[in-house]
Amino acid sequence: MSELIEGLPDAVALRCLARVPLYLHPQLERVSHSWRAAIYSAELFKARQEVSSSEDFLCVCAFEPENKWQLYDPVRNLWSTLPVLPSKVRNLVHFGVVSTAGKLFVLGGGSDAVDPSTGDQDGSFATNEVWSFDFLTGQWAQRASMIVPRAMFACCLTGGKIVVAGGFTSCRKSISQAEIYDPEKNVWDPIPDLHHTHNSACSGVVIGGKVHVLHKGLSTVQVLDSLMQCWTVHDYGWLQGPMAVVQGALYVMSHGSIYKQERGGAWKLVVSLNEKFRKRIGFAMIGLGDDIYLIGGVIGPDRNWDIKKMSDVDVLTLGSERLIWRPVAPMTKCRGTIVGCTQLRI
Repeated sequence: MSELIEGLPDAVALRCLARVPLYLHPQLERVSHSWRAAIYSAELFKARQEVSSSEDFLCVCAFEPENKWQLYDPVRNLWSTLPVLPSKVRNLVHFGVVSTAGKLFVLGGGSDAVDPSTGDQDGSFATNEVWSFDFLTGQWAQRASMIVPRAMFACCLTGGKIVVAGGFTSCRKSISQAEIYDPEKNVWDPIPDLHHTHNSACSGVVIGGKVHVLHKGLSTVQVLDSLMQCWTVHDYGWLQGPMAVVQGALYVMSHGSIYKQERGGAWKLVVSLNEKFRKRIGFAMIGLGDDIYLIGGVIGPDRNWDIKKMSDVDVLTLGSERLIWRPVAPMTKCRGTIVGCTQLRI
């Protein structure tokens, strides 16, 4: 086998290739078969981490078109499109999504379309299937299924492992079961159940390295002790609304404004939203770097009962002296209600 770069050990050459931005990789793989193999290797991903050349992106999926994901590059302000998720479930929604080790994971969820296994059309089924997308190879792969089918559940990444808890299973039955997934071993293991399900949808957020599970409309939060793997219940009095974590701090959009949770649990007003944002629903709110991103969503209905499906992306930079929303490149394929959104580091 020939050297990657003549005169250099392959280990050194790989570290050189690791410094090349991800968008140039299609050009690199044309150089030779050995370069192509290197570009698609797990060793390159590790080398990018070692030389601090990892890049941050956002992965977004909207209700339209179905099962289509797009990748946003904040440095180049460009969107690219992933191959369609090859699930048999049409219009997959209410799933969990996280990213780790350079891969996007889409877990569980349900659909208003026909249940592919039973033919039911009541939209009340949930799936336990798990998919991952490898950005180095550009391919989807089906992974080990969750122990329990679920939708509208909490899904978080902690310590390189994926924790799912609560939600609804088939026939809209709320569940308290929780489980944890090891991406390297491709194995699911049960962990202690939640104390309460409240018969409601739930979501998860990681603060201080711990998974926090919130149920819609309730102030109580269930926290997973990562060492003891047990849940504790707290009434933190958290605000209700879309949430984002930026540099370890929690931000919540509530009552037409964005607030930051201060030490001690107090809430500080960050910015009041204008009418443009107050009318917007079904959007994603997520942190990346020092910024909060609002992505997609819908506006309406207006007097003619028309609903505007948006592909707009607006960014608020928290580190600036004057907080101003600025538009960036809109999504090129996806629009409308956002059904999945996560950060990704490659």
